[in-house]
Amino acid sequence: MRRRKKDRESKQSKIQDEVFLFVSCFDGRALYEDIIRVTNGFDAIYCIGKGGHGTVYKANLPSGAIIAVKKFNQPLYASEKRFDKALLNEIRVLTEVRHRNIVKLYGFCSNAQHSFLVCQYLEKGSLALILGNEDAAKILDWSKRLKIVKRVAYALSYMHHDCSPPIIYRDISSSNILLDSQFQAHVSDFGTAKILKPNSSNWTSFAGTYGYVAPELAYTMKVTEKCDVYSFGVLAIEIIKGKHPGDFISSLLATSAEEKTQVKDVWDQRLPFPTLQVENELKTIVKLALECLNVNPQSRPTMHMISQALSTNIAHS
Repeated sequence: MRRRKKDRESKQSKIQDEVFLFVSCFDGRALYEDIIRVTNGFDAIYCIGKGGHGTVYKANLPSGAIIAVKKFNQPLYASEKRFDKALLNEIRVLTEVRHRNIVKLYGFCSNAQHSFLVCQYLEKGSLALILGNEDAAKILDWSKRLKIVKRVAYALSYMHHDCSPPIIYRDISSSNILLDSQFQAHVSDFGTAKILKPNSSNWTSFAGTYGYVAPELAYTMKVTEKCDVYSFGVLAIEIIKGKHPGDFISSLLATSAEEKTQVKDVWDQRLPFPTLQVENELKTIVKLALECLNVNPQSRPTMHMISQALSTNIAHS
């Protein structure tokens, strides 16, 4: 009995010392050593972003490949010898999803010093940073913005309706939408995502970014797909307006159903006024966004309905 216990402890210690899991053709041990070397031990000069659970670094590998490395604030095992929840959650979700508008996970590495995810590198960075930069925001023209709205909708619809069980993202915001060299949108950072369990109440602790969180989460901790739908509505208005709508949402919701939505009230004035076709497409998005922002969760559309409407009414692919 004592020998068996000792063997288990030895095996546990070995796991804590070094863990590699890869879902691609990378060699885990070699990649770990390359990452440490090319980032000079995660020097701040290689940092390209920070989040609540960790820091993201750009790594130029000797092979010529460029990857993003999300280093977590604590090792794989916390001090009480339990897996870090955010890290495991992100690994679990990203290894189960396959969608072109969701950031790709290549794998993760961990030892006593470091725990990090190895992900697809997206050249243009976050949507939030682009919208916040005067010059970059002008490059993000109407065609690109319409595509971003559609692609985010497709990704969320996939998670809600094509994954079994469904995945609720819980933190839709412009900071978590990354753009590649062609300005294609990719949903990233799944540390707070939740896989809905069948026959479960799915109560959870609070998660999300202020200004995007569905109002019902102020009095209930039950997470549903409609929480993501609300956040998507905020994001859609933000993409058109060029900045977070803030209190402007209240005035939009106060507009009577009989009044037509005027694009001039919500368009990003850093861009030229859209053509008639684009203006009509923007009206479609604003109308859908307002439905997403309904205070009553049950009155909001599903992401599948939104994706179908965008696919039908928005010409830009």
